[in-house]
Amino acid sequence: MKDLYGSLNLCSFSHIYVEEKALDNENTKYILSKFKNSSIIKIHHYKDVFSRHNQDFVLQKKSPKIILACKDGNLIYKGARVCESFGNDHFYYTSSMMNCVYNCEYCYLQGMYPSANIVIFVNLNDIFTELKCLLKKHPVYICISYDTDLLAFENITGFTRKWIEFSYLYPHLKIEVRTKSSNFKSIEDIAPRSNVILAWTLSPEEIIGKYESNTPGLKSRLGSLRCAVLKGWKVRVCFDPLLYVPGWKEYYTRCVEDTFKVVSESNIEDVSIGVFRIAKDYFKKMEKINPNSILLSYPFKTIDGIYTYSEEHHKSMVDFMYNMVGNYVKKEKIFCT
Repeated sequence: MKDLYGSLNLCSFSHIYVEEKALDNENTKYILSKFKNSSIIKIHHYKDVFSRHNQDFVLQKKSPKIILACKDGNLIYKGARVCESFGNDHFYYTSSMMNCVYNCEYCYLQGMYPSANIVIFVNLNDIFTELKCLLKKHPVYICISYDTDLLAFENITGFTRKWIEFSYLYPHLKIEVRTKSSNFKSIEDIAPRSNVILAWTLSPEEIIGKYESNTPGLKSRLGSLRCAVLKGWKVRVCFDPLLYVPGWKEYYTRCVEDTFKVVSESNIEDVSIGVFRIAKDYFKKMEKINPNSILLSYPFKTIDGIYTYSEEHHKSMVDFMYNMVGNYVKKEKIFCT
């Protein structure tokens, strides 16, 4: 599954659950038009399916279902402390989707959600309304693709396009779209916006092949990133999370070198560097799901409720990458977590 359509060949979303109150939503109609052969099942509330007890995350991941729902309550959240704000004072995130078409072994979503099914909140306009209220108070920097990969699903939802169109009206709004996909082509017809940052998570091929199941390879991601640069988009490069595995120095050296053969400092907004880190509660659930994971068997340290590598390994990885990236990018453009 190297792109979304490749994913659909293996997990065809044979069943799509739709909340009663989401049935008449225009986004629902658009999404359902993509799945002529899927069984449509009406439900009262998405949690009736998504939050059932005793679900098998690993098994569901092999054949996930889509749930179309309307999100209520608080729709926008303060940025998490494990995430980089990139110097923005008013840092927020929102989730118009829950779960991801990819299957990274280290992904915190395994510990965050009881199900591997994918929830799409179709009431995007309600999120926009809440965001408008925030924008009346102060500028906003918002990440819209943390709990999913929005661009990977763009051919199905069109949500990235809608977010970009929303940004036209609010110059004091800054949006980050983070992705591992190679799907820039789905939005390449849109004129670049100075207040929208397309951020690619880049990993060595050795890491991708072993721990980032179903994701595009490094070459494909870099090709998509390069296309965005040539179209004039602001691009962020993310070496995050760094994984402490045998041969990591060699792997990440090649990854950085390959990256800056494709893109130069003048073409990128900034670079993010961060080691693997995860909330303690999420990690405990991930251990149960992946009891044989060598990656998760590291003797992690707990710092303020966050599991991460030892201070020695954390420092050695961040320092190494900071110096490597510093050969290509000014130090003030490098953000370390």
